[in-house]
Amino acid sequence: MGKRYYCDYCDRSFQDNMHNRKKHLNGVQHHRAKKAWFDNFRDSAAILNDEQEKKPCRKFLQKGICDFGFNCRFSHMTEEELFNLKRQVEGKLQHREDSEDRIMPGRSIEEWLSRREKKRAALGSKGDLKNEEDSEESQAENGILQQLLSIPDLPPSLQPPPPGGWKVNMNTEWG
Repeated sequence: MGKRYYCDYCDRSFQDNMHNRKKHLNGVQHHRAKKAWFDNFRDSAAILNDEQEKKPCRKFLQKGICDFGFNCRFSHMTEEELFNLKRQVEGKLQHREDSEDRIMPGRSIEEWLSRREKKRAALGSKGDLKNEEDSEESQAENGILQQLLSIPDLPPSLQPPPPGGWKVNMNTEWG
């Protein structure tokens, strides 16, 4: 029967010769299947940008299904899905900025704190001031430094102990 060529993108096989392979690799179905495969690995920011540029698909909104499927040039995302995707992109961006802040060598703690305060001021955390004042009063009774409480993203080794203290198991055997 001869050699057969299997295309992973299209999930089909055919007789392997130069003419058949060239015909398949230049075909529209193969290009669509290949694009769909690589779209699975796209960054969420790129997906968000593409979806925001598209207009909503009327047929998909009315019937819940579109004849074109993934090949439709209109967006099949609802407002809620777009909002969730936007939050996910913002979370990744914030995480990336935070990790870059921690890595910068040669920077003092004062510079890091000032930059962090600027970010907080830009975000406008005015509603959190009342909650911080209430928590400061309750934490002051526990004898924990206020400077430690004002920094929420401390590593675990620098975080203050819990209000009731650390739990100790008396029946712990070592080694």
